[in-house]
Amino acid sequence: MTGALVNAGGILLGGAMGLLLRDRVSRGKGSKGIVQAMGLAILVIAGKMALQSRNSTVLIASLALGAVVGGQLDLDGRLERFAARLTEQTGNRFGDVGHGFVSSSLLYCVGAMGIVGALSDGMTGDASLLYTKAMLDGAASILFAASMGVGVLFSAIPVLLYEGAITLSAASLSALFTDAMLAEMNGVGGVLVLAIGLNMLEVTDIRIANLLPAVFVAFALVCMGV
Repeated sequence: MTGALVNAGGILLGGAMGLLLRDRVSRGKGSKGIVQAMGLAILVIAGKMALQSRNSTVLIASLALGAVVGGQLDLDGRLERFAARLTEQTGNRFGDVGHGFVSSSLLYCVGAMGIVGALSDGMTGDASLLYTKAMLDGAASILFAASMGVGVLFSAIPVLLYEGAITLSAASLSALFTDAMLAEMNGVGGVLVLAIGLNMLEVTDIRIANLLPAVFVAFALVCMGV
């Protein structure tokens, strides 16, 4: 699981570099500007991801059913409470640790790039896609940590866990993920990333965590032949 380790390491390295810039950004009052710039960049990335969907029925149904499941499970509320506890335990001097952790974790874990890269690493030992993702996530972590603080570094943990789990079980999972399935999961993931960008720009206040089950609903619907 070299790729997962490198991806997590890229986030830690980028986050550490961002922390070194945090004081300068704060003194220069550029924190909000960085967040807005990242929000705009995320919208562009999200648009490209969402357009990979080939079946609008799956896309719409996945989002609707995912929202119902996420709302029933109160995923957003659970994440908010976890983020609040994380911030309390680490102290105010580190800023809103929970917000940085949740925002960056959602961004790094949504999308098919991590899934495909981890499958490739586990099946063939080719971790090049995860290396590419590590560079992208690391670059984003510099800007995120500079504006949102140390919480961004904690997002390396869920990235390592989910990519590592897929890598280790790649042999049994590879047959499940067809091109059509990955396209729909990436399309749904793109919509979720779009929501992250809009929230960062303070255009909306979408409860993104409640929509996370939509990615798995898309998987199930394609399996059912929808």
